[in-house]
Amino acid sequence: MAWATARHILVKSKEKCEALKKEIDDGADFKTLAMENSDCPSGVSGGSLGQFSPGQMVPEFDQVVFNGDVGVVYGPVVTQFGFHIIEITGRG
Repeated sequence: MAWATARHILVKSKEKCEALKKEIDDGADFKTLAMENSDCPSGVSGGSLGQFSPGQMVPEFDQVVFNGDVGVVYGPVVTQFGFHIIEITGRG
């Protein structure tokens, strides 16, 4: 069974998502930004979502996590919950 690990930051606006993504691209610490900005309960753990399988997340999230490159930060990714910055941390 396929699996992935990822962390993310969830915010309500595209503008905030783009600004946070730029900070990460410029070297800011993902975990710190997640803890300070994410609207998801996972923010308290730096955005970590642990290990999950295809179909456990919304389709837009799965599309990125199961097709993107490990170690790359993607975003904004739009879902019914808002705007995400996603880092794929592992896959098998």
